[in-house]
Amino acid sequence: MARWFRKKNASEVMVLEEEMPFDNNATPLRQLKSPLLTVRGVQRSFQVGGQKLEVLKGIEMELIPLQLVMLKGRSGSGKTTLLNLIGGLDQPNEGEIWFQEHAFHLGSDDERTLVRRKEIGFIFQSFALMPLLSAWENVELALRMAGIPRSEWKERVAHCLELVGLGKRMHHRPFELSGGEQQRVAIAKAIAHRPSLILADEPTAELDSQMGAQIMSVFRSIIATEQITICMTTHDPTILEVADHVYEMVDGKFIS
Repeated sequence: MARWFRKKNASEVMVLEEEMPFDNNATPLRQLKSPLLTVRGVQRSFQVGGQKLEVLKGIEMELIPLQLVMLKGRSGSGKTTLLNLIGGLDQPNEGEIWFQEHAFHLGSDDERTLVRRKEIGFIFQSFALMPLLSAWENVELALRMAGIPRSEWKERVAHCLELVGLGKRMHHRPFELSGGEQQRVAIAKAIAHRPSLILADEPTAELDSQMGAQIMSVFRSIIATEQITICMTTHDPTILEVADHVYEMVDGKFIS
């Protein structure tokens, strides 16, 4: 698979290089201190009713490996739009988004999809589970879609569900689980293919404060055990204290 990377010179020319073979002795990227993701001068606007609506206005940010980063802001502040750009689901009108060595602002839809499938997991406010499948089958489906060999499914599914505290509920379907338990299944699903980054859009919005605190505890646990970076949106001030870094958004900009 080909990938975009930054040439090490003053002009930072973008060139396309064939991916090098994996080196088992190399230091995993997620253990390095350099940013996992960098956003530079990103702007995003949409045409609404013939008028230009500016949603993001010059965003600058970094995601450091093994941190829990929160995007705080009211509805309409631009949090979800930024999360979509970070995850390669959309592209900016201006600016740069570097995920590892991948230039999301330059790559095609297919190139970004390949990166997401391998390196990024998503958690949604509405859980996004298949209602007729058990917790086990939902996580197994995520592995199937990521192209993980079948021989690894059983061990990995069991590990992920145990990690989020659902060892005794893994064969229940979503309607048999509480909201907090459903979100735990969604987390297990998101980490199953061993991504380096998890993006979570308001993961505690549908939960009460106690369940929200438990989800935050799960996040801290998987950062430590799975070596994952998490970036999430929230408007809940009660969970901000567990974050390593908080970016506060107002009208498409970060404020100090």
